[in-house]
Amino acid sequence: MNKRNFTFILLCTFFILLCKSVDTNAKTKYPNSGVVITFDDTSVNEWFEADKTLSQYSWKATFCVSKINTLSFSEITKLLKLQKEGHEIAGHGFHHFDAPKFVSKNGINKYINQEINPMLALMNFYSFKVTSFAYPFGFRNAEIDAALLKKFKIVRGTTYGAEDPFFQNCYYNNSKSVLAIGIDTDHPNFSIPYLLKLLEYTKRKHQILILFGHKPLQKITANYQTQIATLQLICNYVKQHHMTFYRLSDLDHLN
Repeated sequence: MNKRNFTFILLCTFFILLCKSVDTNAKTKYPNSGVVITFDDTSVNEWFEADKTLSQYSWKATFCVSKINTLSFSEITKLLKLQKEGHEIAGHGFHHFDAPKFVSKNGINKYINQEINPMLALMNFYSFKVTSFAYPFGFRNAEIDAALLKKFKIVRGTTYGAEDPFFQNCYYNNSKSVLAIGIDTDHPNFSIPYLLKLLEYTKRKHQILILFGHKPLQKITANYQTQIATLQLICNYVKQHHMTFYRLSDLDHLN
């Protein structure tokens, strides 16, 4: 084999390997691009009121409830109504523990017995169909994921940053462990222009964007609050572009 042919073969091999690498890192495309809107903690009354405003969009959301034992009868009733309307009620911890910190100090078995099992038992008692879990503070690791995925179909953490959407981790990636980006007004790097950029990428590249907020309100008065206008913008975008509202549990059926 002469030197020219050898060089040509090396170059072809290099480009084949490069294309395979790019394809491996590419995000999977889905027939119906869409958005997963999730809310954390215990703002049941505000969630219920937000649903009255956003039901005109036929939206669907996932409400990740923590400290279920502290909720009133009225709040439990409202959650059951939201579930009946097609929204998802997910777990967010019985005590709202920082999972990696607790496990590092006490072990995974104590975490499951104190944070997960009591939550599931009480939510099951109230007839909530819980198959998804959102980590308090978004903190997680592979060990805890492995343990929780024996009890849940999908677990959700959080991601940050305002890089180009191609490099963001807030899109569904065919994994049982997913990451969401915040839409509270105080969330680091949150802005309407960046949210629109994420939504545009979602539509154009047939992706599924995963978002999380806390307490939805018309007027922002403190941290951990999502403005209703932000939610209306998202819902308008989804409807106008014929996208889909997904719940966390819906992602399991896409695997």
